[in-house]
Amino acid sequence: MSDLHTLLAATDLSAPSRHAALRAAMLAQQTGAQLELMHVLEKGTLDALRRLLGDDGDALPERIRAQAQESLTQLCTEVGATLGASVGQHLEEGAVVESSVALAERLNASLLIVGARGASFMRHWLLGATAERLLRKTLRPILVVKQPPRDVYQSVLVPVDFSPWSQGALRLAQAVAPQAKLILLHAYEVPFEGKMRFAGVAEEAIQRHRVATRQDALARLHQSAADASIAEAGWLPVLIHGPAAPRILEQEEEQGADLVVLGKHGAGMTEELLLGSVTKHVLAQARCDVLVAHR
Repeated sequence: MSDLHTLLAATDLSAPSRHAALRAAMLAQQTGAQLELMHVLEKGTLDALRRLLGDDGDALPERIRAQAQESLTQLCTEVGATLGASVGQHLEEGAVVESSVALAERLNASLLIVGARGASFMRHWLLGATAERLLRKTLRPILVVKQPPRDVYQSVLVPVDFSPWSQGALRLAQAVAPQAKLILLHAYEVPFEGKMRFAGVAEEAIQRHRVATRQDALARLHQSAADASIAEAGWLPVLIHGPAAPRILEQEEEQGADLVVLGKHGAGMTEELLLGSVTKHVLAQARCDVLVAHR
């Protein structure tokens, strides 16, 4: 999905979650997309308060709704001032994941934008089991905002494993960060290197296999960039020997990336309900924003 027409940003109305709303506004201004903000009132929490307070709690849910609506309207006004345009607002009631996915479907959202931190009962909703549920359930790409937005994305790290998911990540990176330098990273390992070493194969022979593997990976990296129509001057190839997850996090720091773009799955991930282990690790550990492409 490369055409960003509607951005849906979820907020729990806490101060940290404003980062996601502001980043969404920045992206909307940059791409010309329509921006919609949503807040979900957890129905289970409202019901629990009503049961706890008995008759005294009957009016409480309505007061909470009114306060949430007022805060959401204020946030939309502030964000709209940044855009110089009106921002759609949606106050939903239900479960966070199901409500977010349902609204994204109704709006045909190009991108879901969420904050990595929140307040109260939503404090860790994204980076725990709920994040995996959201990524499993939605067909939409998700941008996890971890840092206060100061500028459009300038340096975008895109790990490439040559799976179909990688091409989706490359296209999405160009849509979300059209002005950025793309750093295409491939972390490679020599097939059966451990077995060869265990069998007593000479280190020189293993090194030759490593060089050949690297050369092949570089050629495939250039082909991936060409397939995604990335101009030669618009990207930098980085090839590193070793396992993918730690190498991605190392390069995030070394390259000064302000965004990492990942495929939802990696090579060999064949079950639609599984979230790639590399994606989960980077989503949890990266310091910069993380964008997860669906395909």
